[in-house]
Amino acid sequence: MTLPLMLLHAGSTLYMVGLIWFVQLVHYPLAAQVGSEAFVAYQEAHMSRTSLAVGPPMLVELVTAAALLWSRPEGVPPWALWTGAVLLGVVWASTGLLQVPLHGELLQGYDAETVARLVRGNWLRTIAWTLRGGLAVALLAWAWGAR
Repeated sequence: MTLPLMLLHAGSTLYMVGLIWFVQLVHYPLAAQVGSEAFVAYQEAHMSRTSLAVGPPMLVELVTAAALLWSRPEGVPPWALWTGAVLLGVVWASTGLLQVPLHGELLQGYDAETVARLVRGNWLRTIAWTLRGGLAVALLAWAWGAR
């Protein structure tokens, strides 16, 4: 059961790594191009559609990270799992405390400074998820080496 769990964990994490880089480099910066007339409708659609794209993999990542902490695979150092858990906490805290409130502000209409804060603040999640992606691959390597 450990290998499927680790693959599910790595898959959900790496999916989020790719998605967060797309959001950081393409999606968020393009918000400025929407135009003020269509912006609120765009923001509403962005929030509902993004929830569908990120909600399930974020939950899978969270549950599998907790399961790996609960039952550490052979060969995987405990510090790696705990480091991954801390980084995941950073991602969730940043999402709940920074990104979600800024998206809520944008439901009132386009504001260049709010979009700029969204882009700047999202670097925290981008870096944390990128580090988690590296750790997810390392976890697989350590577990594979212990076989």
